[in-house]
Amino acid sequence: MTTEKNYQSSSLPTYARKELRELVRSQLRALLEEGDFKGAKAILHPVQEADIAEAIEGLPETMQVIAFRLLSKDEAIAVYEYLDSSVQQSLCEKFKRQEVIDIVDKMSPDDRAKLFDELPAILVRRLLGELSPTEREATAQLLGYEASTAGRIMTPEYISLKESFTVAQALDRIRSLARTTETIYSLYVTDAGRSLTGILSLRDLVTSPLDKTVGEIMTRDVVSVQTGTNQEEVARLIQRYDFLAVPVVDREQRLVGIITVDDAIDILEQEAAKDIYTLGGVQSGGDNYFQTDLITVARKRVVWLFVLLLTNTVTGAIIRAQEDILNQVVALAAFIPLLTGTGGNVGAQSSTVVIRGLNTDEITAMGPFQVIVREGMAGALLGGILGTVATGWAYTLQGSLEVALAVGVSLFAIAILASIAGSALPFLFRSLGLDPALMSAPFITTAVDVLGVLIYFTLARLILQI
Repeated sequence: MTTEKNYQSSSLPTYARKELRELVRSQLRALLEEGDFKGAKAILHPVQEADIAEAIEGLPETMQVIAFRLLSKDEAIAVYEYLDSSVQQSLCEKFKRQEVIDIVDKMSPDDRAKLFDELPAILVRRLLGELSPTEREATAQLLGYEASTAGRIMTPEYISLKESFTVAQALDRIRSLARTTETIYSLYVTDAGRSLTGILSLRDLVTSPLDKTVGEIMTRDVVSVQTGTNQEEVARLIQRYDFLAVPVVDREQRLVGIITVDDAIDILEQEAAKDIYTLGGVQSGGDNYFQTDLITVARKRVVWLFVLLLTNTVTGAIIRAQEDILNQVVALAAFIPLLTGTGGNVGAQSSTVVIRGLNTDEITAMGPFQVIVREGMAGALLGGILGTVATGWAYTLQGSLEVALAVGVSLFAIAILASIAGSALPFLFRSLGLDPALMSAPFITTAVDVLGVLIYFTLARLILQI
């Protein structure tokens, strides 16, 4: 990526950048349809690699290969790392063998490992065999760690220094390695056994006298992660301390790699997408949802729908069991959707805020009991407001004070129940080692429906004395 390209792109305001991406995508497609490959190549030249990747992803599959071939070799390698995994895999299958090897061999080890996670095993084995010995060793090392851990997503491309180096020697080393490392802004100090002993920022280095040693200016209090640390925990750590990168050490405290802030952003986005899908009752996957075929989409969504279908039959069974009271007071049936819908919404709100608090560690200090009590009190307050309104509305519609009271009191009780259930169940799931996001809005809604109907008819029998 050239300095000129960086300058042109960074000087654009946000709204203009978005318009530029749309313009590039539409013009690129039009030029490719006309067969004007020279014009297509020309419009891509001043554009950022990330924006080129987005433009290519918006093309039909047959055009994606053509557009990618228009890029220079260096640009193609940079753009390839920004592409969605499904597009990367599609291009891999369509390129000639040597083209794939040239691109994959020049990728950074962590991006290459991510790509290999998505490719068929037979293709991964073939590509590994064709890589240069150095790149093959680096990639095999990352693939040897468990998925979604620091070891799997780290890059071994970092700059290490010795405590005995002078500032002048350290600067010389940085100059010689700058083009082959992930970042030069965070520098790591190791001993003869590669154990991490300190950290140093480029700013501290360049502002120190040339004859000072690294040991005199480095920071010995280093925050690091183990190779087996979960990737989301790593991302939260980088976010908490505003790091540009965090070092990764093995069990012997030897420095084996680093994880940079751009990787942390990708992880947080990936985890947020997974939680959002799960909250909506959709099984999440690694691919772009809107680039996934409809059969896979249906398979990801149908599981939860079957679960909800089965649980909803319980609600129907409860209503059928209450036919005697419904025959006597038909008006009660009219308010069932109001009560179950409101209860489900209250429960979904509570589960959403608790799940977010668990993911961001915002509620760690409070503890489960305090959180559940707080949400229960919030449910009581909401239930009081909504119940009062519902009582007045029911009386206006039906003209029966007993029915109106049954609706209002039931709504008050259901709101408390929903808030407690919505806040408690995520904690229960986490204690069982499951993802709290499994306490999704559809699941909470259905559970509250069942219990809410029971509460409604029980209270109605007491108030109406049936």
